[in-house]
Amino acid sequence: MELRHLRYFIAVAEELHFGRAAQQLGISQPPLSQQIQALEQELGARLFERTNRRVELSEAGRLFLEEARQVLAQVEKAADVARRAQLGELGEMKIGFTSSAPFTSRIPQAIHAFRQRFPSVHLHLKEMSSREVVDGVFDESIEVGLMRPLPVPDGLVVSELFREPLVAVLNASHPLAMGSEQGLHMSALAQEPFVFFPRSYGSGLHAQLMSLAGKAGFSPHFAQEAGEAMTIIGLVSAGLGVSVLPASFQRMRIDGVVYRTLLDEGADTAVWLVQRAGASSAMARAFAELLGGVSPPGPGRRAGPPK
Repeated sequence: MELRHLRYFIAVAEELHFGRAAQQLGISQPPLSQQIQALEQELGARLFERTNRRVELSEAGRLFLEEARQVLAQVEKAADVARRAQLGELGEMKIGFTSSAPFTSRIPQAIHAFRQRFPSVHLHLKEMSSREVVDGVFDESIEVGLMRPLPVPDGLVVSELFREPLVAVLNASHPLAMGSEQGLHMSALAQEPFVFFPRSYGSGLHAQLMSLAGKAGFSPHFAQEAGEAMTIIGLVSAGLGVSVLPASFQRMRIDGVVYRTLLDEGADTAVWLVQRAGASSAMARAFAELLGGVSPPGPGRRAGPPK
């Protein structure tokens, strides 16, 4: 039994006339009659009661008609699912993101717009360090990632979404908080204990902090370490040290903390979109477009600013 047999049967059942059904199907009447007879033989049941004057459904035909319609409807649904999945309108997309990503309005707006545009796509969002994002995209446990700059292996490509300043995070009662509203230089923090991510955490910010401190002539003393930015800011509020974070964290209004823009050259950071080279799905492309017209680069190691 083939799907065309079901379509032929349904056409005859609806028209109750072989000639009109054949015309509707775009075939001649004799082959249609032969196909219906073959179907009846395969089923071992008479589907129509035929006389010289009319054609009627048998009891078996009436019951078979309902089932045949359901089969064709399911086939059409399956085909629609495949088409929509190909277009990125259906399925699941796994996105890894660094903890600072949601604090930039552009990324939450893109996620909201994606869900409005593709309500049948389930977004699986997972907070990760930048190193974990790289590993996740590389081993394909996630499709796309949002990360801070880090070296990426061959086979991955990145696109820079935006850049933002780095800010010093200070206790509001700290002497450096007074009169520094226009910003301060990294060298002003040389004698301060730092609260920061551990080196092993895999944040792209750790190497940048060390580089900025080195250019300012000192090596930072890490008094406290924490894997969450909110914890870092809370520890600064408690007076345990200072920190340096992307400016987007200023959205976190925690009592007892002020933020001061770093005035040093290179004191800014980027957010990258990372994907596997040549493996971008339709859903991933749509998400990238909603992030601001970013289109994934072609095959190669990476795109965007140099390491």
